Amino acid sequence: MTKKKLFLRIGQRVQDLKESDDGNSVVLDKVAELLRDEVEYYDWVGFYFARQENEELELGPFAGAPTEHDRINYGEGICGQSAETGEVFTVQDVSEAENYLSCSPEVKSEIVVPVYDGRDFLGEIDIDSHRLKPFDSEDEQFLRALAEELAPFFVSDDSSQSD
Repeated sequence: MTKKKLFLRIGQRVQDLKESDDGNSVVLDKVAELLRDEVEYYDWVGFYFARQENEELELGPFAGAPTEHDRINYGEGICGQSAETGEVFTVQDVSEAENYLSCSPEVKSEIVVPVYDGRDFLGEIDIDSHRLKPFDSEDEQFLRALAEELAPFFVSDDSSQSD
């Protein structure tokens, strides 16, 4: 299956998830699992939420190995750079990145796509791969579109729940 067809199929499944009655965090959790399971070189998929008051990112739903990076300051690491600049960062070889925060020795490359609601920075999609140079313009285009689709789900649905 071509990458284009794969991304179209995943996009259709994301639409189905968005139309479910599941809460925002459950939808994002299912999307993370879907991406990790369906794209063979997406080995870790996570969503970071912007915490503007602290200028930090907070880890939300993810699929893959646990990470110690549950909070990342703006400017720190690839995710923090993306938060600070608002740009997509694609690092094809993390060993060559000066500001890389290592999550696992298996990670060889990373792509980070910011999520916006208009001008408001909401967070990021972060994907790690155990392969060198797996990401291309099709990944970036797909993930930019996905970020737009998922922006409404970056609003906390915890306010209606009690601890």
